[in-house]
Amino acid sequence: MSEAAVHTWDGPTMDVAIKIWRVDENGDRDLVSYELEAPEWACLLDVLDLIKDRHDGTLAYRKSCRMMICGSCGMRMDGRAVLACKERMKPIVESGHVPVISPMGNLPIIKDLVVDMGPFWQKIRDVKPWLDSGYDEASERERVVSQQQMNVIQKEALCIMCGCCVSECNAMEADPDFRGPAALAKGMRFVGDPRDETAAERLNELNDEHGIWDCTRCYFCNERCPKGVDPRDAIAKLGAESVKEGMDWDMGVKHAKWFVTSTKTTGWLRETDLVPKTQGILGALRETKFALTLAKRGKVPPPGPIHVAADVDEARNLYDLVKEQGRDGALGIVQGEAALAKIEHIEAEKAHEEEEETSA
Repeated sequence: MSEAAVHTWDGPTMDVAIKIWRVDENGDRDLVSYELEAPEWACLLDVLDLIKDRHDGTLAYRKSCRMMICGSCGMRMDGRAVLACKERMKPIVESGHVPVISPMGNLPIIKDLVVDMGPFWQKIRDVKPWLDSGYDEASERERVVSQQQMNVIQKEALCIMCGCCVSECNAMEADPDFRGPAALAKGMRFVGDPRDETAAERLNELNDEHGIWDCTRCYFCNERCPKGVDPRDAIAKLGAESVKEGMDWDMGVKHAKWFVTSTKTTGWLRETDLVPKTQGILGALRETKFALTLAKRGKVPPPGPIHVAADVDEARNLYDLVKEQGRDGALGIVQGEAALAKIEHIEAEKAHEEEEETSA
């Protein structure tokens, strides 16, 4: 590896050590170490640029805007999906850690850090990512919708199609045909748009064999999304809308509906009824051997008597209120998110006040 050229930056510099998984066209992998001088303001993308410019011009990666907008520079750092232009290197250097950079997961590798985005874009195209207003002619007046209506898809509209969520999706690793968090979030972007007239048709398609209910709810997509889109929350909204529209043929829907019924009637999740209510009597019988194995190990609660929570009326009143206000779909999830954020803010303020009182 050649010595780095004399730097030409104003301001302090730092010595960066980094390892990159190099992958050639034949799929052969090699972990290569680099040491170089970089300005203290450098991000991971800047470091890659320096390596390509001054150390090894064969290094392959994607980039474009450098401002966390285009989504081109998605890759993995230490096994987690990141945008290279967002990751600041100074804290990593100060910690003494040497990061390992690799291509994103769940997508074919073309070379080094470049993956084939073809399967990703095909799934995006499959959800018909355009507004279908159903209008034959343009209106003479602007069609205005309320901010409350648009709040349902506020986060989904932030997606920059970087693929970081797809890279970390456990469901896609197990089933490559799963639509994936990015495509489903994009689907919710239009299902939840009040100007779209094809929500039912879209939901029907997204409830297919590899759709909404195949998500394993690992929440890695939420953790890795660099823009706060929270794709798992978008999938939950699609599920809520499906239940609201009576699309209950999938086992996942039956599972979710029984959760609601159980908590409404008793205030608890009645686990012994979960399998028969979800899979039906015949399905439950097929699981008898497995259930007996669980029972021997004390993993199955007793079938009775049915325990009703002391404050079950609160759960029932909440259910009735949601129905009365029409918040049993995606709008209810958005309202819940706002309420949880408010509670978190109040608790943070309270903790800050207590900390000030203690230090005074």
